[in-house]
Amino acid sequence: MNKAFEKVIIVTGGAGFIGSHVVRYLLKKYSTYQIINIDKLTYAGNLENLKDVSDHENYKFEKIDIVDAEALRAVFKKYEVTDVIHLAAESHVDRSIEGPMEFVLTNVVGTVNLLQVAKDFWAGGENHVFHHVSTDEVFGSLGTEGLFTEETSYDPRSPYSASKASSDHFARAFFHTYNFPIKMSNCSNNYGSHHFPEKLIPLMIHNIQNNKSLPVYGKGDNIRDWLWVEDHATAIDAIFHRGRIGESYNVGGLNEWTNIKLVKFLCQLMDNKLNRISGSSEKLISFVGDRAGHDKRYAIDASKLERELGWKPSITFEEGLEKTVDWYLENQDWVEKVTSGEYQKYYQKMYTER
Repeated sequence: MNKAFEKVIIVTGGAGFIGSHVVRYLLKKYSTYQIINIDKLTYAGNLENLKDVSDHENYKFEKIDIVDAEALRAVFKKYEVTDVIHLAAESHVDRSIEGPMEFVLTNVVGTVNLLQVAKDFWAGGENHVFHHVSTDEVFGSLGTEGLFTEETSYDPRSPYSASKASSDHFARAFFHTYNFPIKMSNCSNNYGSHHFPEKLIPLMIHNIQNNKSLPVYGKGDNIRDWLWVEDHATAIDAIFHRGRIGESYNVGGLNEWTNIKLVKFLCQLMDNKLNRISGSSEKLISFVGDRAGHDKRYAIDASKLERELGWKPSITFEEGLEKTVDWYLENQDWVEKVTSGEYQKYYQKMYTER
């Protein structure tokens, strides 16, 4: 084992939205850990997200596709990896509808590769953790009442959620078959800084600022539970360190909002921030044809996480949204870089030629 560090943790998808927050959080909190970020740097993963910690002495980056089992083995051997926090995934529902195979490869095959490589390297050893991070979308769609619990039956409705459900099942299978040290979590919709602008909240912020149309699916009455990404990072920390092996924990923001209510609230916030006449941005809202198989409502019961580990959201949705809006308005250079594709060309070239 690498004697220089108490733990050597791989964070997969560490250049992505949630992953970059987890990497940053761990580096700042645990000086005795080495954090290995592995990411294949797709359109939604970029190292601009981690510029502030890229020179940290305990941080390493490896450009790897988790579908490549040999590359994973090489990294486990190189760094003597002790633990994994697995976040890497293709995650955009619309893209999964257009082309599901990429989701099968990354989310299913990639996860099984990672599980198998970790199992082989940790054979006979103790004190390892493989934290598999998943989504509430595996549970399907709720009616007007009720919440998703850890015992809710799986009922995925999109190729994305089906691929994540499969990866969850493989993680559980490794625990039951091999006594592999799995911990799992299923989270609600995340929001916050560094979110790729194809997703609802950053897309609306960007479009409002630029006086572009605000497309809302159907009637805008689909309901989502929103979780501030920095709160999600603290939940992952709690589960990774103190959660029980073989257990699953739901992570939610206790924040149910219809899409149209959320967009209108963002319009009000942005009108205030941009010194516009109140109500002017709402005129940009445009209702468009609904997404195929659009789940009606998601809502998480996170009481197990609070009861066992003492975790609960730290801020309200309104507070988190204002922080998020402020970040995007103050970081226009980041938005321009990630939407132009310039960063992709730069980093792809850098890590291909080195």
